[in-house]
Parts: sequence; C-alpha cells; structure tokens
Amino acid sequence: MKESSFDLLRARAGFVIGPLVFFAVLFAPFELAPEAHRLAAIISFVVVLWICESVPLPVTALFGALLCVVLRVAPAKEVFGPFGDPLIFLFIGSFILARAIFFHNLDRKFAFGVLSIKWIGGRPTRILFAFGIVTAVASAWLSNTATTAMMFAIGMSIIGFLKEQEKETGIKINPNFAVVLMLMTSFAATIGGLMTPIGTPPNVIGLGFIRRLLGSDISFFKWMLIGAPIAIVLYLFLYYYFRLVAPAGVEKIPGCGEIIQKEKAKLGPWTRGQKSTVIAFSVTAGIWISTGIFAAIAGESSPSYLAVRASFPEAAAAVLGALLLFVLPGNKKGERAIKWDEAVKIDWGVILLFGGGFALGVLSFKTGLAEEIGRGVTGMLPMTEGPWLLIASVFVAVLISETTSNTASANMVVPVIIAVAQANGTDPLIPALGATLGASLGFMLPVSTPCNAIVYGSGHIPLMKMIRYGIALDIFGAIVIIIGLSALAPFITG
Repeated sequence: MKESSFDLLRARAGFVIGPLVFFAVLFAPFELAPEAHRLAAIISFVVVLWICESVPLPVTALFGALLCVVLRVAPAKEVFGPFGDPLIFLFIGSFILARAIFFHNLDRKFAFGVLSIKWIGGRPTRILFAFGIVTAVASAWLSNTATTAMMFAIGMSIIGFLKEQEKETGIKINPNFAVVLMLMTSFAATIGGLMTPIGTPPNVIGLGFIRRLLGSDISFFKWMLIGAPIAIVLYLFLYYYFRLVAPAGVEKIPGCGEIIQKEKAKLGPWTRGQKSTVIAFSVTAGIWISTGIFAAIAGESSPSYLAVRASFPEAAAAVLGALLLFVLPGNKKGERAIKWDEAVKIDWGVILLFGGGFALGVLSFKTGLAEEIGRGVTGMLPMTEGPWLLIASVFVAVLISETTSNTASANMVVPVIIAVAQANGTDPLIPALGATLGASLGFMLPVSTPCNAIVYGSGHIPLMKMIRYGIALDIFGAIVIIIGLSALAPFITG
C-alpha cells in the first residue's frame, strides 16, 4: 500500500474510531467525578484524531477545548486560559524573529557562509559534517520544518552537482551518500531542536506543563546546559554513523567548493534589513542567555535575579525582539525590518495546538483525572521507581512520536508521566523532561515528523533505509537522554 493511500485510510478511520471511543469512554462505568469522566472521553477522542490526523492537529486541539466548555468540564474562562499563557507569546515572538531571518535570507547566508569555508574544499565527508552542523545550529533557533526546507533545497543542489560531475569526470560517488545527505537534513534539524527551549514545539509544551503543574521554572540558559550536550553527542553519533554506513567513496570532488562559493556570492553583501534582524535577534538571545548567567552567579533564589526574571522572562524577551523588527530599518528607505503582512505568516497552527493541548493537560489535573490515570498506570507497570520511570517516559515518548506528530506526543505523554510520578511518590521533574526530549525524537518514518516527510519526498531515500538508519538513532538518542538527565539531575533539581 502506498504511503498516501495509508494516510487516507488512517484519516478516514479516525472519523469512525474517534466517536466510537468517545461514547465508549463516556458511558463506561468508571469511578470518576463527572467532570473527570467527561474529560476522559474528550481526551480519548482527541488522541484518536491526533493519531489518525483526520483533521489538522490544531483543529483537533481547538475542538477538544470547545467540547470541554460544551460538556461543562470547566468554565470557558478556565478552559481557554492556557491560550493566553506567557509561553504562547514566547512562540509568537520567536516565530516572528524566525520569519524575519527567513525573509531576509539570513538563513541561506549563514548556511553558504559555513559551507564555503576553505577547510571543507569539496571533500564529501567535510561537506556532510558542515551541512549537518549548519542544519542543527539553525534548527536550534528556527522552526525544524523551515530549516529542513531550506537545507533540503541546498542539499538537492549539491546532489545535482555531484551527478553532473560524475558524468563529466567519471568519478563515481557512492549512491548512499545522497541518501545520508538528505537524511542529515532531517535528522540534524531534529537534533538541533533539542538545544534550546524554542528549538521545537515539544520543548515549549513540556516546559509549560512542568511550570504550570509542578511549579518548576527552567530558564532558557539552564535548558541549553541540558539540551546542548545531549544534542552534541547525538550529532557526533549521527555523523560518524553515516560515515560508516555510507562512505562517499572519493576523497575530493573537483569544483564543488567553487559552486558553493558562487551560491554564496549570489546572496550579495549585507543589507540593512539583515543587519536590523541580527540586532533584534541578538537583543532577544542576549537577554535569554545573560539572565541564565546572572542566575548562575547570583543564585536562582536571590532577590536581584528574581526581580530581573520578573521583568524579562523568556516571553517578554521574545516579544521585545519581535517589536524591534517593526522599528529598525529595512532594505528600502522608510521601510522597517519586517512588515505586518509578512509577520502574520508565522505558524499559528502550532500556537493553537499548544494552547488546546495545554488546556486538556491542565484540566486533567484540576478534575482529578490525571491522578486516577497515574494510579492506574502505576499499577500496570512492573517498575515505576527511580530510574525506571525515566527510562519508560523516554521510550514511550519516542514510540508515540513515531506514529503521530511530536507536538501531539508531548501533549499526550508529559501530563501522564507527571501524574504517574506523583501517584508513585516520585519527583516528576526528571521523567517529565525525559518525555519532553523523547517526544522530539522520531527518525524512522516519513510520518514521524514534517522534516522526515520533506526529505522522503526527494526520491533519494528508500523507506527501508529511513527505518534502518532511523531506528539506530532513536535507540541511541533515548539512551543519551536517559544518561544525560540522570547525570544532570542534581543540577536540574538543585
């Protein structure tokens, strides 16, 4: 069965299975409070539609929130409150900054600037390494999907050039090199997203649940101290793994360095709009990082740090950077770095998905549903104490992210893991972080992430190779997250 046929069948199945599951749970003889019972039916319905992707994920999240109001799970003000959470504004500000970077071609300028370094010089292994580094670093600050789309175009250009060189010079390149170059585009983007809280939506979703349900506030800087080492180890594994399974077969490709230099030259000198965007981004990133450094020096409980944190949380810094774009000069006289009609092109779907999923997660705790789920899951699992809950949280999140979107995976898994930990008397913070990071992994299937879907469409990647290479990265990634969080647990909880 073709991928598209399977997706169509899955989407249609959701319209049948979803309502059946909803009414089955609604009329099941569960010993729950009425509000919790109705919420269980709504969440079951939403999860089915998320997995089947019968309608867009944000639409499903909004519909779930609407059902909570209609079926009187909670008042409308309480249900829709999470849509105004500060993290929503972190999304909005960051997305507008990313849009400006894309609009002014700063992403391509950065990419070709690195790829044109003389050290690379047309050597396939160095091209692969630099290509992956650029993708991962860009993805730490931009949308994974947008980064993959940009690097996909550059990667396809490189592959096209290699094929032309084969015809002209007779130098044969291992066909698998094109496969791993395309997979590097997707896999490195996913890995890079782990580095910062804004790198990928599951990070913000997980942090939202941790802050709202546990009262723990993980700063931008502290997240980077957790996520960056994990991402670096994962990337190095990916690079050497690809070198092992798909060597290029040649040491140097004549003319490759020159064509990259030509692409860089086409972008021209720095424009006023590019400089303004760099200033706006630097202000935002500077606040994010400097407040973390200040916390490390003064202490997270010091009055001076708490005052700075209250005035400039991550969301306020992101909004400030976005607003600067409307003030700083653009390319033409009288223009600004970004116009409103360009700024509104951000991914509002992710924002709505976060709000809806966040609302369902918070309500599950307020109604007592999460506590009951925690008790039930604790009774089913043979080991939920100590490191075992962390191991379970990471692998469950990875498994679910393979079959549905990583944002939906984070919305589904993180609240449940927190509930299980609380029911078991275990500190939920580390397992919740494990589920958050694990939800971003998903390397095996084209449907796992939009990044995978983009590169699979290149025609250079057989499905079985994506599965074979992806499963190795899934397993290694889960192990690195577990070891990394276990090692950093005293620093995180201290």
